[in-house]
Amino acid sequence: MALESDHIATTAVSAVEFPDLVRRYRVTGVPKTVIDEAVDILGAVPEAQFVETVVRGTGPTA
Repeated sequence: MALESDHIATTAVSAVEFPDLVRRYRVTGVPKTVIDEAVDILGAVPEAQFVETVVRGTGPTA
C-alpha cells in the first residue's frame, strides 16, 4: 500500500536490534503491522482482510 500512496509510510525494523520496540508494540510474531499505534495486524493475512483492517483502523471512527 505504501508504494501506491504518498499518504502511507512504512518502516521495517529488526526485532533483534530493537528490543525496546518489541516490548512497546508487544511483538509476538512477524510480520506485525501497527497502524497509528491503535490497530495492529499480526502475521500474514489475506490482502482483502489486511486492507479492510487498515481502512477500519484509519477511518473517522478509529
